[in-house]
Amino acid sequence: MTDELLTPPPIGPFFRFPDEATWLTAARDAGFIVTDEEGTERLAAYTKDHAIDVVGIITEGGEWDEDGNVVVPPTTLPGWHVNYQGSLPEGWEQYVVTPETPARVFF
Repeated sequence: MTDELLTPPPIGPFFRFPDEATWLTAARDAGFIVTDEEGTERLAAYTKDHAIDVVGIITEGGEWDEDGNVVVPPTTLPGWHVNYQGSLPEGWEQYVVTPETPARVFF
């Protein structure tokens, strides 16, 4: 038996869709939204071929007092954010972003 180093997959790509509705349309078009036996739609986030981490809205900054009250509201960054691993679905390249310091990553 040989010892092999496992190399983690590359981080990203990261996606910023204009809004949640655009993301849901792209996910449906890629076949990532499935319908269960009761007719309820759900995201097939983790399969043998892909992994999807829906981040959603990202905020930065903000200040709160000791009681948790907002003193300075956080800034909402534009877009609906999604992390993805797998083959790039058609049309998604237009939503790829390369943040210098990603708000959230997954392996």
